[in-house]
Amino acid sequence: MARFAFRIVNVFTRDGALTGNPLCVFEDARGLGDAAMQALARQFNLSETTFILPSDRATARVRIFTPSYEMPFAGHPTLGTAHVVRSLAGAGDSVTLEMLAGVIPVTAAGDRWTLSANAPRWREVAESREALAAILGLETRDLAGRPLWVNAGKEQLLVPVASADAVRRARPRADAFSALRSEDGQSMAFVFADEGDARGTVVARFFFPSGAAILEDPATGSACANLGGWFLATRPGADVARVVSQGDEVRRPSTLHLSVSAGAIRVGGEVIELARGTLDLPGPH
Repeated sequence: MARFAFRIVNVFTRDGALTGNPLCVFEDARGLGDAAMQALARQFNLSETTFILPSDRATARVRIFTPSYEMPFAGHPTLGTAHVVRSLAGAGDSVTLEMLAGVIPVTAAGDRWTLSANAPRWREVAESREALAAILGLETRDLAGRPLWVNAGKEQLLVPVASADAVRRARPRADAFSALRSEDGQSMAFVFADEGDARGTVVARFFFPSGAAILEDPATGSACANLGGWFLATRPGADVARVVSQGDEVRRPSTLHLSVSAGAIRVGGEVIELARGTLDLPGPH
């Protein structure tokens, strides 16, 4: 029997510990193979579970698994894992995490963690505005601005809409959603309304499939980083600061902080540790 310690943290919290996006972090994944990591992520059944390993390039190496597959990068796992790495390694308020997407720098001010995203790339959307709106359960007039596939670590579809009301009304069609496929064959969409520089807020929802259903993520740091890429594509040279509100429709209110300055994208939010535990596994794993 081998014992593995884990922690549960909430990331991008808003006014309380039981908000934001939950994450399970295994403190030391040495001895766990790919299949065991995937099975543990399925066991915990959170949007992501991370596994900390030694690194000769960064403070720690991190692997990120959803219940179904491994991810090269994700925002709330990056911030939540950095919070745990600081506690374990005494690394102070600046850590680097080696991921499949590269080495990601993360800094803290107290329990507010901020990551520096990779330089983004983007491409146009093949579907017409009419088809895209229908897939998302919206009217064509609800769409605003330029939908784009953006990749600042993980490619996702970003769809700007005209109002927060349109964000709330989005009801993606499960029978059509698979038509929206990223470069790695996955379907996901970040629907958002930008309320502009005067208010500095964005209201957003993130949708993805699970079997025959469409689920909604409480807080999506990778999509927030991609939102920074969207601003770079649509407002080249402009500095942007936004507070992104997400998760209210799934009763996990979340707050994400986005800044785009001199072409650099940073995403931040509060992290709260909620619980610790251990898990015994019979070998081999």
